[in-house]
Amino acid sequence: MNSLADSLENHYAPHDLEVAVLNALVAAGKDPDRLVLEDLSAIDEFHIRGRKATSDLASRLQLIASTQVLDAGCGLGGASRYLAAEYGCKVTGVDITEPYCRVATMLAMRLGLADRVSYRHCDALAMPFADASFDVVWTQHATMNISDKFSFYEEILRVLKPGGVLASYDILSGTGGDVYYPVPWARDTATSFLVSPKQMRNVLEDVGFEIEYWQDTTEIGRCWLKRMGDKLRHQGVPPLGIHILLGDDFQVMAQNQVRNLEEDCISLIEAVVRRPA
Repeated sequence: MNSLADSLENHYAPHDLEVAVLNALVAAGKDPDRLVLEDLSAIDEFHIRGRKATSDLASRLQLIASTQVLDAGCGLGGASRYLAAEYGCKVTGVDITEPYCRVATMLAMRLGLADRVSYRHCDALAMPFADASFDVVWTQHATMNISDKFSFYEEILRVLKPGGVLASYDILSGTGGDVYYPVPWARDTATSFLVSPKQMRNVLEDVGFEIEYWQDTTEIGRCWLKRMGDKLRHQGVPPLGIHILLGDDFQVMAQNQVRNLEEDCISLIEAVVRRPA
C-alpha cells in the first residue's frame, strides 16, 4: 500500500471500525440483527445532504433491475445499498480503505442485500474489471482525495459500456480562497486535491465524456449543513453518526466545513456525463 493510501486509511478508518459501528447502532436503539436501510442513514451517507443527495442524483438516472452499477469510492456502502434496495439493480462498490469495504460487506449481509451488492478493496485508478463492464458508474465525495483526475475519469470511461453514464456529486474548490483544515476528507493539504468546477468539466470533456447534466448545489448544501450544525449544538452529538469515522477532530471538521461553504472556499457540483455510444 502506498503512502497516500496509508494516509487515507489512517484518516478514514479508526481502530476496530466494525465494533465501533455495531456498538453505536446498539447505543442508538437499533438491533444489529434486525436492521432496515433507514437505521444506517446517519452514518453510511458520508457526504453533504446525506440520503437526499443520493436520492436526488439517482432520480436523474434510468435505473432498472438489470442495471450494472459501479460505486467508485463507496465508503461504508450507503449509496450502493440504497440503489440496490430502491431500484433492484446490482451494485459493486470499490474503496481504497479496506476497513470500509469490510464493514460495508457486513452491513449488506445484515440488511439481506448481499445478493445485490458486493465490495472490493482497490485503487480507483486501476480497477480489477474488464472494459465496458458497467452501465453506470456512481461517485460521491471521492475525487477530493484523488490527485490524478484525468486518470480517474479515464479509468471510469474504460469500465463503462458505450452509452453508459457517470453520475457524480463532488466537493470542488470555490472562489473564496484557501480551504480551512481539517475537514472531513483531509486533515491537511497532503491528501486534499480540489479542482475548480471549470477544471473538472474540462477534464471530463478531455477524457471523452459528454456533459448531460451539470448543477451547482453549493447553496443547497450550505443550508443543509447549517441546519445540521444547529441540530448538533442544540441536541449534542448522537450515538450514531459520521463522528465515529472521524474521531476527536469531528467537531472542528464540521465547523470548518460550514465555514468553507459559507466563505465559498468549496463548491458542490452534481453532474451526469455520458460515454459516447
